Amino acid sequence: MNQEHLINVIRRPLVTEKTAMATEKSNQYGFEVLLDATKPQIKKAVELMFEVEVSGVTTSKVKGKRKVFARRPGKRNDWKKAYVTLKPGFNIDITQA
Repeated sequence: MNQEHLINVIRRPLVTEKTAMATEKSNQYGFEVLLDATKPQIKKAVELMFEVEVSGVTTSKVKGKRKVFARRPGKRNDWKKAYVTLKPGFNIDITQA
């Protein structure tokens, strides 16, 4: 796995109330990732980009909402999110990401 692909695995950090609480409670951070990304790829990508040690990765696929676009029914794209748990002593500054 080359480093270019690993950097593209993570699309953006998720900054929500739920991720903020998870960060404070259990040192977990949320990211939007590629749909075909695997847990080992996500782990390597986070460790490479943020220079931290990851203890676990949890993923879930989010179905796109059904919406109406210009009076025509449509659907937003599906996407995948990952919650990354860091080992004690490590943290990520999301505002710098």
